[in-house]
Amino acid sequence: MRKILNGFCAAVSTLVIASASSATDAPHFGAWGFDLSAMDRGVRPGDDFNRYASGTWLARTQIPADKAILSLRVQQSDAITAQLRDLLQAAAAHPDLATLEGKAGAFYASFMDQDRIRDLGWKPLEKEIAGIKAARDCAALTRLMGQAQTGFYASIYGLSVDINLKNVSAYAVSVTQGGIGLPDRDYYLDASFSAQKAAYQVYIARLLSLLGWKDPEQNAAAVVDLETRMAKVSWTEAEQRDLIKTYNAMTRKELNVLAPGFGWGAFLDGAGLGSVQRVIVHEKSAIAKIAEAYQSTPLNVLKAWQAFTVTDNAGVYLAEPFASARFEFRAHQLFGQPAEEPRWIRAVRAVGDDCHGERTECFGNMGFGVGQIYAAKHFPPEAKIKIEALIQNIKAAMRSRLEHLEWMSAGTRAEALRKLDTYQIKVGYPDHPRSYQGLAIQADDLVGNVRRSAAWEWEFQLDRLHGPVDRSDWLMYPQTNDAYNGALRDIVFPAGFLQPPVFDPYADAAVNYGAIGAMIGHELSHGFDDEGRKLDAKGELRDWWDAQDEAQFHARSAKLGQQFSAFEPLPGVHVNGALTMGENIADLGGLNIALDAYHRSLDGKPAALINGFSGDQRFYLGWAQAWRGKPRDDFIRHQVVSDPHSPRMFRVIGPLRNLDAWYSAFGVSPADKYYLAHDQRVSIW
Repeated sequence: MRKILNGFCAAVSTLVIASASSATDAPHFGAWGFDLSAMDRGVRPGDDFNRYASGTWLARTQIPADKAILSLRVQQSDAITAQLRDLLQAAAAHPDLATLEGKAGAFYASFMDQDRIRDLGWKPLEKEIAGIKAARDCAALTRLMGQAQTGFYASIYGLSVDINLKNVSAYAVSVTQGGIGLPDRDYYLDASFSAQKAAYQVYIARLLSLLGWKDPEQNAAAVVDLETRMAKVSWTEAEQRDLIKTYNAMTRKELNVLAPGFGWGAFLDGAGLGSVQRVIVHEKSAIAKIAEAYQSTPLNVLKAWQAFTVTDNAGVYLAEPFASARFEFRAHQLFGQPAEEPRWIRAVRAVGDDCHGERTECFGNMGFGVGQIYAAKHFPPEAKIKIEALIQNIKAAMRSRLEHLEWMSAGTRAEALRKLDTYQIKVGYPDHPRSYQGLAIQADDLVGNVRRSAAWEWEFQLDRLHGPVDRSDWLMYPQTNDAYNGALRDIVFPAGFLQPPVFDPYADAAVNYGAIGAMIGHELSHGFDDEGRKLDAKGELRDWWDAQDEAQFHARSAKLGQQFSAFEPLPGVHVNGALTMGENIADLGGLNIALDAYHRSLDGKPAALINGFSGDQRFYLGWAQAWRGKPRDDFIRHQVVSDPHSPRMFRVIGPLRNLDAWYSAFGVSPADKYYLAHDQRVSIW
């Protein structure tokens, strides 16, 4: 189970985010950590708190042509990317392929060698295309699909090595639904995405034509038909959130009964899993029906699907006709991004992407290795000490709220407190860095570098199957501008995340508690939300809730879901309250927990007024600033169908209107648009 915080705030171009290594003793935003110039004080806080806190900024800000969204989160990541570029350029200038720095530098150089990439065309994919053409039957293609983990081949199923949620001392292989090339099943089935679906077919035909594939237009139509059939039987994003329904342990024999004729042995053998006899099947009904769609499709169509997907997967690393076609569809037509980012940014992303939720794509082929270099340069020990102290205060506030939760029974409360005590908080970077010894990188072989990096990473995952679970492990790179709550009962805050506006050691405490404090509370509460509550103090999948508590939780959650489903970020486009349920609960709980922690930090003393704002007001302004952002309409349309996080304007407004303290802080009254009567407000944590 992986939870990700997405979409932090946006910034004016004149607001510069400094790295930890260059910070001064002054806040990065304004005199006390908040940008007063962004506010629109003509808006009543209760009418639209997002515009009250950020309306002037929203009005004057233009989204750059090479972005689908502008936010402080994006600008924060841009600063990280620039820092990574400096590190990689320095490494590329003095390559020593025996060192981690030398490998990373050579990888970066291979992406920047445009002349060689242009001369090669699609020749780097000759191995894959030849393998596809040589396949004599579906069984041969199935074996190639097993190789998707170590290169560019496509698969109708995803494979991963994860913690076994019913035996958390061991890892297990998971099988998930796959096979579709658009961002979500709704893009195939919802008429509002018909233009994107039509553009996808044109894109498929274009890549097949560039390959010299026979009948590209006819094959493109057949590929879209195949993927539409797979989309129809795939589970929705909301359905995939059910940890109980997505845990189905099966033997190879049972897999063959579930989806007969697919060739599971060849598939698993192709992935290097020949000795694995049991897997965890996630979307059980979809796995069976996707296999039926695959088996009923003519071999020539399956080959065209595989050839297109291989080329699409590799497009960012290929010559201009392929790379530009991929940008035109994947970034411009799907997300409304007018222009492509500079090549050096794409090079950094290819080697060590920070992979946060606002990226439309994520690569990071040597992400952990680059993260080791980054953390050593840009995350000093004193920053780690400061954030760890704040985290402990938030954790104490969470304990107090659990102890006094009026709707939770004594038995469930005891289990919840026991689980809270087992959480590890990981900050900055892993304690045990990965070794990249044995990974071969060449400055003149970009596609080969990607293949070998993928194979190295998959081998790392396969090795885990033979050993105990590593509780010190990380799922995110140190340079990642994001955070998560994982199946290891760990909450991870990478070095890249702990920068302004998320965390500023020189900002007013109220602003920090409203931003990073609420985000820490957010992650803690994930352990007890609609998914997290199904895992006990050992991390095992078990129902440890009293039936009455469960009913109370569902009733409160449903009420919150109804509120969010009524939000309309674009005319006719609604937030999916079921899909975003866990994140909305976490935002609401995180704010409650962080406000308590902020009050505790005052040691009984009143907060000072700053620029006429009370401590509680500054707390909520810190939250709003951290979520400030301006997305393109297509970005929002994609987000509401595929992202478990609500659009940022409603991450500001949605939880606040349920908090009594917010009403008191800003004098919100029944005359205000987002006022909720007291009996309509939701309180969970």
